[in-house]
Amino acid sequence: MGPRLFARVAWTYGLLLALGVFFVAPFLMGFLASLKPDPLEWPFSLRFAQVSPKNWAAAWRLGRAGSGNPWLGGMRPGREVVLEVAYFLPQGQKAEVFAQIPRRKAGAGMGAVFEAPYASEWVRLEGPTLLERRPARLGEAEGEVLRYRLRLVYPAGKGPFLERVPLDLEAARGMVLVGASLDPTRLERRGRVASWDNAVPGLFGYVFHNYVRAFRETRSLETGESLFLRWTLNSFLLALAKVLTTLAFASMAGYALARLRFPGRQALFLFTLFSMMVPSQVTFISNYLVLRDGIFGISRLFGVDTLLNTYAGLILSGLVGAGAVFIMKQFFESIPREIEEAALIDGATPIQTLVRIILPMSTPALGALAILTFQGVWNEFFWPFVVLTSPRDIYTLPIGLLSFRNAYGQVGDWGLILAGGFFSMVPVLILFAAFQRYFVEGVNVGALKE
Repeated sequence: MGPRLFARVAWTYGLLLALGVFFVAPFLMGFLASLKPDPLEWPFSLRFAQVSPKNWAAAWRLGRAGSGNPWLGGMRPGREVVLEVAYFLPQGQKAEVFAQIPRRKAGAGMGAVFEAPYASEWVRLEGPTLLERRPARLGEAEGEVLRYRLRLVYPAGKGPFLERVPLDLEAARGMVLVGASLDPTRLERRGRVASWDNAVPGLFGYVFHNYVRAFRETRSLETGESLFLRWTLNSFLLALAKVLTTLAFASMAGYALARLRFPGRQALFLFTLFSMMVPSQVTFISNYLVLRDGIFGISRLFGVDTLLNTYAGLILSGLVGAGAVFIMKQFFESIPREIEEAALIDGATPIQTLVRIILPMSTPALGALAILTFQGVWNEFFWPFVVLTSPRDIYTLPIGLLSFRNAYGQVGDWGLILAGGFFSMVPVLILFAAFQRYFVEGVNVGALKE
């Protein structure tokens, strides 16, 4: 490889790498921010407690000691947890450290609605007990480092499972927290108060604190089930149903327009192209009225007065899109006709030719269409927001995230909102990673496979 060719290749790869960093960096920064207790922290730092391996090990140990569950933590009766903290005491000052288990709800917004057992009513706090004091220097200040131990005891007997045990530690003015078994969630009052939202978090409960809160705090008032989990399942089932119906109807319609000869075929294709040019906002009122009246009253034959607030209404109003039909038609036209002629000679019907020969060769188009359909339905907000109004259990994930914004944005709890938004991107990324090879797989490769 000559110097000029090497320089050209290096420049090309460098440009691709720069573009990759440009597009991936916001994604990565959003993920890291969703792990922080305060995602609005400025200046933004990549070094915080939730990404420290030391805290991972401590959260695992504390969760296992508190409940036997090192992943999600919590505390059960008969358990005991020990934490250690270290303070720097400047020379000539008096050491004073006070600890308490505050009477604090799980969170703001939806988390403040439900009554939950308070850890302060069940867990006994022993300490802080001074274990060690040794001379030390912090910057230019001379003084001592004092190491304290705190013991959280949940007496054996009947008692509820505690999902969280908050802890506050207040030190005298001038004392500086220099170490802890588990770094505190936040420092308040200029560092005098170290606060832990949960002293027994478990690994996931500490690192993915906002994500765990999203599932735990958003619960139905009627059933007590996790609304966030329900919204996720609703979106997944709705997207799966629309992917299946789109692939089925778009394949049949695309094959008919590409291969079959019947009166009005060209006019039907032109109408399909025309429908692609009409924005959905233009027709949403008429579509809403159709669903409200149960598709011109047909649904009343089955005992259903209206299709509003039902998934059947959402699915029937979007069984297949004109764009999906167009994609499949154009792809089918690229398949050599000789393959179908050979099937016809062997006695195959058009349906058999489509199902047994054409569709197995159409994995690139089907995979791309599945991704586009799933992504569109998963992220769709406007139409489900119009059709699904109550109860909250039937919301899809985008509508549920709007309720997050209304409930938590008012109190500035942006960490949970960011975690919910980032979580909504994960299924689409997984789907794309699973089907991306179909974008580059050629139709001729599929035709030659045995």
